[in-house]
Amino acid sequence: MKKKVMKIHPADNVLVALTDLAANETVEYNGDGYTLTTRVPAKHKFVMHDMKPGDEIFMYGVLVGRAEIEIPKGSRITTSNVRHAASGFEVAERKTEWHIPDISKFKNRTFNGFHRADGKVGTANYWLVIPLVFCENRNVEVLREALVNELGYGRNQNKKLEVSKLVHLYKEGKNIDEILNADVASNIDEEKKQRIFPNVDGVKFLSHEGGCGGTRDDAQALCGLLAGYITHSNVAGATVLSLGCQNAQIGILQEEIKKRDKNFSKPLYILEQQQIGRGSDMISKAIKQTFAGLIEANKIERRPAPLDKLTIGLECGGSDGFSGISANPAIGYTSDLLVALGGTVILSEFPELCGVEQNLSDRCVDKETAVRFGTLMRTYNDRAKAVGSGFDMNPSPGNIKDGLITDAIKSAGAAKKGGTSPVTDVLDYPEMVTKPGLNLLCTPGNDVESTTAEVGSGANIVLFTTGLGTPTGNPVAPVIKLSSNTILFNKMNDIIDINTGTIIEGEETVEQVGERILDYVIKVASGEIEVSSVRHKQNDFIPWKRGVSL
Repeated sequence: MKKKVMKIHPADNVLVALTDLAANETVEYNGDGYTLTTRVPAKHKFVMHDMKPGDEIFMYGVLVGRAEIEIPKGSRITTSNVRHAASGFEVAERKTEWHIPDISKFKNRTFNGFHRADGKVGTANYWLVIPLVFCENRNVEVLREALVNELGYGRNQNKKLEVSKLVHLYKEGKNIDEILNADVASNIDEEKKQRIFPNVDGVKFLSHEGGCGGTRDDAQALCGLLAGYITHSNVAGATVLSLGCQNAQIGILQEEIKKRDKNFSKPLYILEQQQIGRGSDMISKAIKQTFAGLIEANKIERRPAPLDKLTIGLECGGSDGFSGISANPAIGYTSDLLVALGGTVILSEFPELCGVEQNLSDRCVDKETAVRFGTLMRTYNDRAKAVGSGFDMNPSPGNIKDGLITDAIKSAGAAKKGGTSPVTDVLDYPEMVTKPGLNLLCTPGNDVESTTAEVGSGANIVLFTTGLGTPTGNPVAPVIKLSSNTILFNKMNDIIDINTGTIIEGEETVEQVGERILDYVIKVASGEIEVSSVRHKQNDFIPWKRGVSL
């Protein structure tokens, strides 16, 4: 018989509904009965005993809220009767021992990737076109129109092929019924046949609204982020367009590239409009240089590489009450597997680590790293409070509707993505990952800003969990979507790649799903599977201005 409720941690004083529960229904847990005073939808929680105002609510073994009013036993917790609360944290003793998972199934596995001169290995092979300032976005669009279709990288190339087939049938004189019933479905192999450069996965255009008009720190951060993409293992080279007078100067970009790769040797073409003059001349030169760069990029082919060359970003968006029970712990186990294999993972979204800071601080490999984590967390939260938007305001309407009623509840579940391994480094945006193991990266909780940052720091694949359905992708790194529940997977399987709802249904364990995910990652990294976000060309790219963004 399927379980109706679960208790996540022995110290918790709430139970999670695994299915919709009716008012006055009695459910049992560990021999005790709970008669529900209200309807409790799946994913929501109810208290295990009477609560008085100020009483503490615990989930995942940590403080996640306080009762605002009296809450009778068996009552659902909501934003009306519970407010956000989280424990404080300090630098304490190191707790870096962890249970290393069994990696025997993966120890001798490899993936087929693109080897770079700096020793990194990419899971894809892209050419970038980047404006240093928003003034160049128009020229970037001109380049997009000139290049993508002619080179076989059209935004909707598959659909265009289908339309082409329909046009052919129409010209042959087929009637409407024959056209409606015709098999015109296309596939990625047909699209690839149209490519001039088969070893290049695409030309990506990183348009943005920055580079000038903001603070000098914003310009520096933008150049650092763009340098992260130019030096990224999934990138073969880049064409950069500069106006000339903006804050984000060419020299700053070049300095940031050297920070990340002192022996940088990829093809890099930088064009400055105020030096060249006519826009048409600049575009013509950019097209020629980009085409020459693509010829070089096409010479690179996939070759076997060890799994320790993988760097996985851990992300969640559109989370629900099941995310912290199924999808997030599952990729947390995948994270532990990869760390045990010598690989690298990145956990970001600092507003969604509120309430679990002590655990993460204790897991830092040394006190210096723990101090940096605490400083970044406190500084970020203080900036948010200064403009009336602290971490407690992080949950979205969708989160709340599906059971994540306080930031601490959301955070406790979100942190499960990081598994249990020690924290080897703490990075501030947009620093690059340099150490294998679990890295913490300071970013907002905003899905696209955070994913953009993780890839800029070196993630060559992103695992993205969702309970509500979020289409976020990235221009250069495959973003693998994982649903927290089977209903979502069945409803939106055009954008979801993996279902972890089998954990909720008791069909698989977290460990089994975590291994299944890593096997899938290896196939994606080898180019054997094209994930939904890549297939749909979901090229989301939003740099983070260091103002407050949750």
